[in-house]
Amino acid sequence: MAALRNERLCAEVDGEFAVFVIGVRINQPWNVKVWLPVFSAMPRMLRELSERPELGLLHYRLHFGFPNTMVVQYWRSAAHLTAYASAREHAHLPAWRDFNKAIGTSGAVGIWHETYKAGPGTYETVYVNMPPYGLGRAGTLRPATGARNSAKDRLGG
Repeated sequence: MAALRNERLCAEVDGEFAVFVIGVRINQPWNVKVWLPVFSAMPRMLRELSERPELGLLHYRLHFGFPNTMVVQYWRSAAHLTAYASAREHAHLPAWRDFNKAIGTSGAVGIWHETYKAGPGTYETVYVNMPPYGLGRAGTLRPATGARNSAKDRLGG
């Protein structure tokens, strides 16, 4: 477990980046043979992305729940994200095709995602008594003092 940082910090990322939030909703819990392959596809993709930093994933965090589970991902850019999603040689596209073939719109499993583009002056963070977390793991943690003291200042004034 990462050590607590007993100070007030904020995260900064050089240039533009993208936040990608993706989730799965198990609508038919009894139908394990349908939802388990969908549920197990994400770890393969995250392993591939973790082993290949040049693909653009900066950091991710899993959030487990039932019936919903989601992953918050921080990407170097939206272009890196869409390139990965459409590349035949990577894990995502075959998993997406398998999902559409096996489940499609049957209702057994729901999939959703949201993508946000961000850049300087369009986001702000603060962490107090926290280990590096979220964007603080994807970017660089800096003291939330001076020009970084308030949310307004961190958003560019």
